[in-house]
Order: sequence, then C-alpha cells, then structure tokens
Amino acid sequence: MAGRLLSFSQYIGGANNVVVSEVFPSDQKTFQYDYAANIANYNFNLESQTVIVDTLSYDTNTGQPNFSNSKVIGSFAKIEMADFASGAYVPSVVNASAGTVRVYHPDAMYTGPIVPDARVNVPITVVAFTWTDDNSPVSNVATHRYALINCWEPDVTIGDPTDDAGYTALSL
Repeated sequence: MAGRLLSFSQYIGGANNVVVSEVFPSDQKTFQYDYAANIANYNFNLESQTVIVDTLSYDTNTGQPNFSNSKVIGSFAKIEMADFASGAYVPSVVNASAGTVRVYHPDAMYTGPIVPDARVNVPITVVAFTWTDDNSPVSNVATHRYALINCWEPDVTIGDPTDDAGYTALSL
C-alpha cells in the first residue's frame, strides 16, 4: 500500500460523504443544509470523536493529506454535541417546510496538546451529522462526516496527544 494516495474516506472505509479539512482548535463554523423538502419528521444528531493518527503525509502536487501510511493508534471519548454547554450545538431547524437546517461546529472539540510539526501523532476530530426521516415507510438514515485535522496554534499546549489523560490507546 505504500506510495499510494488514500483519501480519508478510503482510509476509514465507508461512504464518500466525508469532508476533510485542516482546522485550528479555536475554529468554529456553521454549515447550512437545504433538503428542498419538508423535514418536519426528521430527527438530527451531531457527535464527534477525536482519533490519533501516528503519521500523516501530504501529496506534494495537491497539498491534500495522504493516509496511505497512517495508522490510528488511539482515541478520545465520543462527545454527543448536545453535551456542550447549553446544548446549543444541536442542529437547528431554520425552516422545516423548506428543509433548511443549520449545523454548528463549535471550537474546542479537541482540547489536548498538539505536536507543532503536524505529521506525528495527529489529532483528527471526526464529526458525524446524522438525519433520520421517520416519515418514510422505512426509516431512512444518512450521515455526513467531517474529518478535521487539528493543527497547532499559539494557544494550544505543545505536546504529544498520547500523553493526555483522556487518551485511550487502540489495542488490537
């Protein structure tokens, strides 16, 4: 497998509905989904979990992360986004009949230390936005995932994420 370029969705398997981006832990962003249908019977869930990848390289032509030689070595506990202060991070229905939903990604989803070179023991926070249409004859469930590669910034503690108290090593 060495020398082959793998995207994050190929690396972790599953559907191609994965958005990969590099972020600072202080970044926050709002996404808007337009379903163009009545979503009054939809249920929404937002959760995240940070995994640690041992090494990360980048394609020299595109600058995109290359996971062909990466291995998940551990993780931090899953976070139900409603557990953040006041539950304000649950997806917000703007207009049910028009099918408009806002999804807020807060800052500080990962709060541990980061190695400044961004290629060793890299924390990647995977955010899953799931919706269920309970009005269809069979419940339809779909999920979009965001893989957020956490980069060091001046307010972040310099250090190895695997030394953090909340880290759990992957045992196979």
